[in-house]
Amino acid sequence: MKISVIICTRNPHPGRLARTMDGLSCQSFDAADFEVVIVDNGSSPALADASLPVTSRHLGIRVIYEPRAGLTPARLAGISAARNSLLIFVDDDNVLAPQYLEVAANEFAANENLVAAGGPIEPEFESTPPSWLHEFYDLLALRDVGPTKQIVRGGAGKEWPSIAPVGAGLCIRLAAAKEYAELVKNSPTRITLDRRAGQLTSGGDNDMVFTAMHGGGDIAHLPQLRLTHLIPSGRLRPDYLGRLNRDVQRSWVAVLNIHGFCPWPWIPRWSVPMRSVRLWVRTRAWKSPAHSIRYHGLVGRLHGQADLQP
Repeated sequence: MKISVIICTRNPHPGRLARTMDGLSCQSFDAADFEVVIVDNGSSPALADASLPVTSRHLGIRVIYEPRAGLTPARLAGISAARNSLLIFVDDDNVLAPQYLEVAANEFAANENLVAAGGPIEPEFESTPPSWLHEFYDLLALRDVGPTKQIVRGGAGKEWPSIAPVGAGLCIRLAAAKEYAELVKNSPTRITLDRRAGQLTSGGDNDMVFTAMHGGGDIAHLPQLRLTHLIPSGRLRPDYLGRLNRDVQRSWVAVLNIHGFCPWPWIPRWSVPMRSVRLWVRTRAWKSPAHSIRYHGLVGRLHGQADLQP
């Protein structure tokens, strides 16, 4: 089974991108059996092959350009450009373990019903994180659901599984990704679920996995699929994490609603400011950074409820 690694990026940090490419260069999987598709989503200056790390020159790399701003349009461009039957989405600050591609290829080749998979994601912090950060690891795509392989059977109407992979390191079959792409390109709501200029929404990967699972494919947690997430100091600031939690929770309401599992009712938009004030008091948002971040997440949910069709 051959692999297309898709890296969507916009003005990447040179050092972190070099670490990502070094991780791909050190894979145990034969370099002839995977390609790397880098989707430049409006970098200034534009990326070019010549600017990539020297250690990655032996890889089959293509740089393509997607002028529409946003992670979802960039992912759609990568899906369209992919030449191989298994896709692996790698962020420009992810370092894959050396066996990542080999394990993914073997697992998907051995299980024809496996449609999407991920594994443990561990942090490498640029600076010492605050003591309260662990509560918000999910916001930074840091997770590990255990040392054993876990598989959830897919099918129409299946609820969101706790082992569902996130976008960092997401492995998905090309056929399932293309089915998702067809649905998304004609949906104004779904194409805006993920990050774009000025917003930290983060629901596109959830939408992709939900769609694949409801199409009948199985979802897996594979503990050998380990990656390291390089986290700069700026992403540890309470104001950043507050904005992130607000936008993530807002997009999560939309994802659940699209797939028929939203437990929260529509609320009128005019009521959001009043409800937000009540939440400020109820959560004691002023008490600590953690309290504030929790508050912003709940406010994001309110905005998500207001976005729903009454």
